[in-house]
Amino acid sequence: MSSESAPPTSPAESLVESGRTSGRARIAALDVLRGFALCGILLANIQPIASAGDIVTGVAWMDLLVHERFFPIFSLLFGIGFALLMESAAARGASPRLLLLRRLLTLLAIGLAHYVLLWQGEILTVYAILGLLILLPSTWLPRWATAGLSAALLATSLLIGGFYAMVPALFLLGSTLVQYGVIDRIDRSARVPALLATAFAAGAAPALWVQARWLTGSDMDSPVVRLASVVAGLLLAGVYVCLILILLRTPLRSALQTVFTPLGRMALTNYLTATLIVLAAGHLIGGRPREWPSTTVILIAASILVIQWLFSTFWLRRYHYGPVEWLWRWATWGHRPRLERTVRPRRA
Repeated sequence: MSSESAPPTSPAESLVESGRTSGRARIAALDVLRGFALCGILLANIQPIASAGDIVTGVAWMDLLVHERFFPIFSLLFGIGFALLMESAAARGASPRLLLLRRLLTLLAIGLAHYVLLWQGEILTVYAILGLLILLPSTWLPRWATAGLSAALLATSLLIGGFYAMVPALFLLGSTLVQYGVIDRIDRSARVPALLATAFAAGAAPALWVQARWLTGSDMDSPVVRLASVVAGLLLAGVYVCLILILLRTPLRSALQTVFTPLGRMALTNYLTATLIVLAAGHLIGGRPREWPSTTVILIAASILVIQWLFSTFWLRRYHYGPVEWLWRWATWGHRPRLERTVRPRRA
């Protein structure tokens, strides 16, 4: 890479970027997890986006398996990326906190533009604000304090039964996993993910039963049912993550990387463009999006993901970063990174 380029990206430098840091090999599992989470987020967001942000309910299996089950994975990855970027900046002699401040402010600008121009239910603005309020100040804490604060916030979020209250806890949990070296060993064994998946599934089963029992009843907004929904969402997200990590230790690893890595490496670009495509699809299909059958939602999601996978795959063969990721990286490091993978020879 030329001297005009920014330092290489870390394995999960942010919500959406991945690459290398000095002395750190690429962690392929994070790209796969990010791409997998992007698919679930899109499936959950199609009807709310097409319905101009209205709450959409009524598809039982999606409420149990999809809705509010994938944003915990994104939140965890955001915290992981934040800590990895912190390490990368410190190793290169940059000012880590100034770098992170620029990164979060840029994300805030992107989120506000997305909110004002396209969709009022977007999450980037929330991530940027919570990053400024929670993650950035946490960089002055020792790692044991970060771990303790994460546990306290997670317990609080469960008590109040709020999904968004869980986001800062997952941010700090992701940062803690990096600081204790867990992320460096994330794809070295299938035994620990298997044990965790079993424990998470055992905890999620009764919570899912409670949620399913009152899913369409008048008590679905009661504190008990809401708590069950939050617990089920968190634990089921853990099951999904562990299952992906287990499958990455099998012959399916190559297939998973082929399917999810391109989506994950360009997740911010794909997240933003998906809003445009869903809004266009809503106008073409017509009707009331909240009443679309699940088959329509799945077909829309599958079509968008195929388009984005093709675009991401061919784009990344030529360029190091997705277009929005490249701009975000430029704003973070303060100078333009090289985009093209190869330098074209000059004509005589």
